[in-house]
Amino acid sequence: MTSPTRRTFLKTGAASAALLPFLKVLPASAQASETLVVVSGETINSLDLHRVGTNRASYQVAVNCYDRLVTFGRKQMPSGEMSFDYSVLEPELAESWEISDDGLTITFTIKPEAKFWDGTPVTAEDVKWSFDRAVSVGGFPTVQMKAGGLNRPEQFAALEDGRFQITLDFPSKLALPDLAVPVPFVINSKVAIANATEDDPWAMEYLHTTPAGSGAFKVARWDQGQQLVYERNDDWTGGPLPAVQRVIVREVPSQATRRALIERGDVQMSFGIPDRDAAELADELTVHSTPIANCIHCVALNTIFEPFRDPDVRKAIAYAIPYEAIFQTAAYGRGKPLWGGETEISDIAWPRAFPYATDIDKAKEHMAASGFPDGFEVPLSISLGLASWMEPTALLIQEALAPLGIAVTLEKIPGANWRTAALVEKTLPMHLENFGGWLDTPDYYFFWAYQKDRLFNSSNYYNEEVETLTNETLHMPTDHPDYAPKLKRMFEIAIEDLPRIPLYQPALNVAMNGAAGYEFWFHRQLDARPLTRAST
Repeated sequence: MTSPTRRTFLKTGAASAALLPFLKVLPASAQASETLVVVSGETINSLDLHRVGTNRASYQVAVNCYDRLVTFGRKQMPSGEMSFDYSVLEPELAESWEISDDGLTITFTIKPEAKFWDGTPVTAEDVKWSFDRAVSVGGFPTVQMKAGGLNRPEQFAALEDGRFQITLDFPSKLALPDLAVPVPFVINSKVAIANATEDDPWAMEYLHTTPAGSGAFKVARWDQGQQLVYERNDDWTGGPLPAVQRVIVREVPSQATRRALIERGDVQMSFGIPDRDAAELADELTVHSTPIANCIHCVALNTIFEPFRDPDVRKAIAYAIPYEAIFQTAAYGRGKPLWGGETEISDIAWPRAFPYATDIDKAKEHMAASGFPDGFEVPLSISLGLASWMEPTALLIQEALAPLGIAVTLEKIPGANWRTAALVEKTLPMHLENFGGWLDTPDYYFFWAYQKDRLFNSSNYYNEEVETLTNETLHMPTDHPDYAPKLKRMFEIAIEDLPRIPLYQPALNVAMNGAAGYEFWFHRQLDARPLTRAST
């Protein structure tokens, strides 16, 4: 817990004076009942998720300002917290949909009352243009569409009477759920085309700064690196109208300042707080700590680095890692442990605990049997943007590997450069990683993290059998008799090959002081639509 001296300081004028520069930039109505203020340590670098280089923090714009055809339902978890429900799909822009008997054709009827912000109707033509864009721009959006079997514009058709049709090459259990993730958002194509150019047919430059949607909120103001102001769209038809008129998302890099602001009640929500703050604030504020679906914090061993091609080296590291110390020091016990699992694979739960635990004798045995019995030198790379969990984890790993002769040096990479270095260039020999799969199936996780050349396969891992099994299970119904056996085989290989050593399933922490209605979503970004001001 925070010491009395620290807590007293936060509630004195000294803290208030330190916060004055922040408070001065808020609109005069920021504390009014119709406005909710959120602080975050992340920077929004684009208002268009489809743009190359758009970072994860920016995905919230697609959620709050645009609609998709469908959305996931909501459910109450045993903890009492609200979460998305992967098993339920509900209408957003679509009024209804029909699936052909062979599973190859999905036909949607667009809500006739749905309108864009400029008052023009949302049409099937807008949906087609938006889907054509998503499968054509390349990069992450296009691969995400591919995961649901959506590969090319010819699969999409605008029909009469406000209907939109998707034709699949093969039936897929992921086709409909993939329409509920942030990527396939529907754009006002008339506005976009009017601002497109010959060199920019998809209006990437225009939509980068000027959204054109039908979503629950409009962007009233964007001061890059400082704040994003959402204004409610009173004509929204995609769901229940938001209770607040305005949501201000302030970017505050200082962790200490964000904590002081939420403790004092100067803001109503602090989104994505560190595990330490979550543990210390839980007694005095409402703190939501939700294990992130299909997400794993792990040590990635890059196979381009010669020692990590040796299976005994990888196993030596897996047995040397101080898992419990990392979980308590870096995660403050929040989330779920992913070590010390059963050797026998009897179910298809994912994430799952791998059957490795801290055992220095086994680690030394594997190291002695390897081609590098005397050890080697290796940098361990971390992102400064994720330093709250990565730095203590890296220091503990550095210390734990020294007895094996593995001399680890820490390499700290600026958060702005992390995605390029770790995921795009894939040149970091040893690094910490955290990938969470949007579609909550194990095969979808393998699609992104274990298949060759995928964005989140930062280990440059390749196994021909894993490639085949992932392709076979990705679109296979979960009740198919071959589904579970194939997944279990994938697990066996991943546990044996160890390109990624799981540490724990992390939690997303959100502190609230004067706000209510928070819902956890798989994309790990702020969904402002259900938020309300808490009654006092």
